[in-house]
Parts: sequence; C-alpha cells; structure tokens
Amino acid sequence: MAGAGSGNHEGKPEGLEALVRSIRAWAGELGFQHTAVAALDLSAAGPRLIEWLEQGFHGELDYMARHAALRLDPQKLVPGAVRSISVRMDYWPAAAHDAQAVLGDPALAYVSRYALGRDYHKVLRARLAKLAARIGEAAGPHGCRVFTDSAPVMEVELATAAGLGWRGKHTLLLDREHGSWFFLGEIFTDLPLPVDAPVAGYCGSCTRCIDACPTGAIVAPYRLDARRCISYLTIELKGAIPEALRTPIGNRVYGCDDCQLCCPWNRHARPAAEDAFAVRHGLDRASLVELFGWTAAEFEQRMAGSAIRRIGHERWSRNLAVGLGNAPTTPEVVAALQRRADDPSALVREHVGWALARHGAAGAVAAGIA
Repeated sequence: MAGAGSGNHEGKPEGLEALVRSIRAWAGELGFQHTAVAALDLSAAGPRLIEWLEQGFHGELDYMARHAALRLDPQKLVPGAVRSISVRMDYWPAAAHDAQAVLGDPALAYVSRYALGRDYHKVLRARLAKLAARIGEAAGPHGCRVFTDSAPVMEVELATAAGLGWRGKHTLLLDREHGSWFFLGEIFTDLPLPVDAPVAGYCGSCTRCIDACPTGAIVAPYRLDARRCISYLTIELKGAIPEALRTPIGNRVYGCDDCQLCCPWNRHARPAAEDAFAVRHGLDRASLVELFGWTAAEFEQRMAGSAIRRIGHERWSRNLAVGLGNAPTTPEVVAALQRRADDPSALVREHVGWALARHGAAGAVAAGIA
C-alpha cells in the first residue's frame, strides 16, 4: 500500500512521539496486541542470510535467494522508508481440541494451529491498511506500505529490533508474556518515528525446541534447515516428500507446531481475541480418512478463506496420503487409500502407493481388506 505521497517528514520530536502513542492506541483498537517501531537497518542480518542461502537451507524456496537483496534493503521496496512499524496479533485458538491429543492419535489429521481459522494474511493486511490510513490522516501525505508475510521482508529481524520479542532457538519470535503464538505484520514508512529498544533473549540453555523437532530441522540454535522442516515439506514443497522424512511427519498434514508446543514460554500464551482465527470445518480434530475423501470441489469450497487453500487439493491429498501411511492399519484406512490408487495426479498416486506398501498385504489381510 502506498501513501498519498512522500517528502521530508523531519517533524518535531515531541510531535513524533505523540504520533507513536496514537499509533499504538489505534493499533490496539484494530486488534493488535503490541506495536513497536524499528529503524530500517538490516545490515547486521546480511551475513547470516547469505550464509544460510549458501548452505542451501532454503531448499526450493527460490524466491529467498532471488529476493535476498530486497530483504536486506527495504528502501528498494519503499523508497525513502526509514522505519518499520511492527505489530503482533495473537492467534492461539483456546477452544480448539488439545493439540497434543491430536498428535497422539494417528487416525486424526494435525493442522498447524495458525491455519485452523481464516487466512491471517487477509485479516492482518486489512487491519494494517486501516492503521496506515489513520496514520496518513494524522501525519499527512507520506510514503508507506503494509506487509503481512507477503513480500521479501525480514519480519522477525525487524520485530526483534523493535523490541516485540527475541528470536528463539527455533528461529521464531518469542515474548516472555505472550510466548510465540502470534502473527506479525509491518508498515514501512518514511516518517522518522522514534524507535523502540530491543529486549534481551531468555532461551538460556534450553534446547527443548531443538530436541522436539520430529525431522531434526533445527540443526543448531537459531539455524533451521527448511528442507527438513515439516512446515516446508507440507506447505512449500511442490513435489514429492522425500521418503526418509515421511515417517517422522506422522499425522501432521499442514504445518507443524512441535517446537512451539514444547516451549516453556508458551505457557504464557494468550488466547486469540480475533474471531476470524476460531476453528472452521472441524479441522482441529478431523480424521485423516474423512479429509482424504474430499473431492477437489469440496476442498475448494471448504477451504475458501483459509490459508490451506493455497497449497491446492493435490498437495493436500499428498500430505494426507503420508498421514494415512503412518496411521494404524484398519479397513477404513486401507480402503480410503485404495479408492485413490489410480488418482489422476501422479504425485498423489506415488504417495498413495507408498502408504499402501506401508500397510502391506499382510496388514491388509489382518484388517479384513484382502
């Protein structure tokens, strides 16, 4: 989103401080739980990003390498921008079925808690646009643009610089009083607003997130190999999931929360105040067999307005086939897989074949199928 114009906005310090206080109040009215300001200086992050890319940890996320220069130079996204207004919105769905109970039942499909409700991109972007408009009304024409995980923006770096929290060893942002169950958004602006101070980190010697990762994707503190991350494998990866990683995926069919579920700081997480993040279509404890039976039309209809819709029915089916391959051998599971053994998609067929092989002829006999 671009402002009505841009120019010199030096302003008086007291006037800018008052504006920031107003911005925090307006953001609160729009449903954001915390708002802070950081300078748009990412020079310290450059070497870490380049090293991460050189090690190939981004996998098939080609845009990470293609847009690296944009990530490190925000002025290329918003010419003249000097500040990032970072906001946080809690999303923990307190009314959802217990996450650990779902993970512990291999017949159920586990969907990352952030995707149980409506697409956060749309919710946050609309609220940020309203906040930017309020700022424009108060400050006059200026250059600005809103972001919600929608452009090459280093949002965790900027939120850390603004003091919204610290980067945990799982690479997500952590807050002592709110944990990590929240979304981030930004407004880049050319207004020289006073900046907030960063906060200290409190991970200490804890390694629970590293130890809990089912696929060993957190290869070192603060270092994630996306190629092994279940969120990458089930959401970003377009092709076949590597066979060696299918069994550790278990019943996680869209994303993974293990590193957050085990984090001690998340005992302080606040339930979402936003109704849009409430559970839809029973996704907090749906069965793998039920979801695998959805047609493409049913998927499109039920996932309208959901972040899940982005991966499409084919990849959704691929993920569910892996979950069914890891499920107990039952007549329902084997029959569900057999019904799609000749699926039009080669990608789905390959994963269904793997899943059926996991159950095996003997397993099918034991289940009363053969």
